Amino acid sequence: MLPENKHYNTLSEALSDLKARGYIHDFNIKPDCVECPALQLQLSPENFAVDEFHRFEGMSSTDDNSIVFAITSNQGVKGVLVDAYGVYASNLTEAMIRKLAIRH
Repeated sequence: MLPENKHYNTLSEALSDLKARGYIHDFNIKPDCVECPALQLQLSPENFAVDEFHRFEGMSSTDDNSIVFAITSNQGVKGVLVDAYGVYASNLTEAMIRKLAIRH
């Protein structure tokens, strides 16, 4: 089970706090990895950990739902991945789906 350690009211509040705690890089999701373009780094599921996650629900539409993952690579690179929840699963490998699965 992944911890939801803190409660944030907004996505921007979460991103600001995570950055202050060292999650300074931005990750993008790819079908078989997460990617940090600034570092030209691609991490397969076995090369990173999801330290925590935070969900945000849109006030006006379920299309506004998002989730932020705090990620640390095996080499110690810390960053965030922001995505709409539920949307990403259809084009990801099984390993990526398992890595980003939210368990309660």
